[in-house]
Amino acid sequence: MAKSTTGRKAGGGLARPVTPSSDLAAITGSAPLPRSEVVSKVWDHIRKNNLQNPENKREILADDKLKKVFGKDRCTMFEMNKHLSNHLK
Repeated sequence: MAKSTTGRKAGGGLARPVTPSSDLAAITGSAPLPRSEVVSKVWDHIRKNNLQNPENKREILADDKLKKVFGKDRCTMFEMNKHLSNHLK
């Protein structure tokens, strides 16, 4: 791995691959992905299935796949990352 100017190895944090749970893998696939790519795939799913509340775009209306990840019918885009973290190893 490449070293940064501080002497640490690159590839940590958002770039470190994480493995999605089986519920999240229904949306993202089961292969390990960087956290940023997981979030991107979830947003692709939300847009493709028109799951944003038309009256409040910050709110996501969960379909059956997202209900398993969020644990509820609705979630704000700010809460989404908290719920995703519970499904990443």
